[in-house]
Amino acid sequence: MNQVEDAIKIFHAGVKSVLPDRLVSQSLSLHGTQLACQSVSLNLTDFKHIYLLGFGKASAAMAASMEELLGDCLTGGYVLTKYGHAKPLKKCTLTEAGHPIPDQNGVNGTLKIREYAELGTADDLLIILISGGGSALLTDLPEGITLKQLAVLNKLLVNSGADILEINCVRKHLSQIKGGQLARIAYPAKVLTLLISDVAGDPIDVIASGPTVADPSTFGDAIEVLKKHHLTSSISVELFDYLKKGQSGLLPETVKETDPCLQNCSNIILGNNYTALDGAKSMAEEFDYETIVLTDRLQGDVYDIADYIYSEIMASIKSPGMKKRALLFGGEPTVQHHGNGKGGRNQHLALLMAQKLDGISGITFLSAGTDGTDGPTDAAGAICNGTTILKAKRLNLNPVQMAHDFSSYPFFEATGGLLKTGPTYTNVMDLIVILIDKKLSS
Repeated sequence: MNQVEDAIKIFHAGVKSVLPDRLVSQSLSLHGTQLACQSVSLNLTDFKHIYLLGFGKASAAMAASMEELLGDCLTGGYVLTKYGHAKPLKKCTLTEAGHPIPDQNGVNGTLKIREYAELGTADDLLIILISGGGSALLTDLPEGITLKQLAVLNKLLVNSGADILEINCVRKHLSQIKGGQLARIAYPAKVLTLLISDVAGDPIDVIASGPTVADPSTFGDAIEVLKKHHLTSSISVELFDYLKKGQSGLLPETVKETDPCLQNCSNIILGNNYTALDGAKSMAEEFDYETIVLTDRLQGDVYDIADYIYSEIMASIKSPGMKKRALLFGGEPTVQHHGNGKGGRNQHLALLMAQKLDGISGITFLSAGTDGTDGPTDAAGAICNGTTILKAKRLNLNPVQMAHDFSSYPFFEATGGLLKTGPTYTNVMDLIVILIDKKLSS
């Protein structure tokens, strides 16, 4: 096998380790009527109704596994997922909707989820299935706000360079279901939330905008995010006025930690980026690479990330005794998108790395989203090495200009570096695999 084949197999091993069926089977068990999930144990006979409610890119696959586990104990439920991420479900209704830009299907599906939550009584159990993408999919419209206005805001936020904590802070305060408010709606039902984390460090108040946990952020914080990224003049007057009303105390805040509705809520993380890195590491070691996991919290501007990764590569090459090494990173760089080019953060990072690695043999770089989608493209990410720029120049492509124009997709489409996996039905941010053969690079 060559390095490119190795890198792809290592990436796929990481994704496989965070597939919902594997995570559910590893974390949950049902013995008779006793449901066990890590530190939580529930006797299902204590509940009159058991509902599944899910939202996110992995939610349909999570629901399919939970339906299999719960069998006849399950009453029914509702699942909202991204287009192309559906799975056959027996007892739950499923809707596919827009992501990252919300659409009417998302609004309709969110209303159905709310209706199920409102059914909950003290004798009922709601099992909430949350995964990456849940915040954009879960879309309700504040009074006086249109779907178009909300969609424009989401697009601006995604392209602004704001990180997921900032984006979801704004989303929480333009919603009556996020920021712990789903728990408020479901009260007094028992709520068990199962999460696949797509946020560095696994802050459960940020994953899918924390609909069943306390929210430490405020309307004022949301306004500061918009000011920081110079978006206040780009969004609708109605949106900004809504946030200002909340800041003035004229609208109810998101749920805070003293709210009694949270007493019935348990939140369990089933898998995260580190889980995927561990799976990738095991495969790399099977291929006899000395494997180092550098971080599962790679964050920040994509240009700074490229510099950091390159410095780690050079340090590895210089280290004594190193012959064949795999460097693994996980996280989610941010991109401040300018220009009209096509691509995603992983492809853009790979294009930057292709320029840094130009002419250096023995190094392969792969960066891809574990969900199988990188930006508004059909690729998960891209792969490059020391010959990528040479290929581009032979095709009369200008890599510097294409990086400036954010045209990473056509660059790698032409040079043969796109990685296409299709939907993976999971999402734990991005994986970066770097393979180094010192015999070649030295």
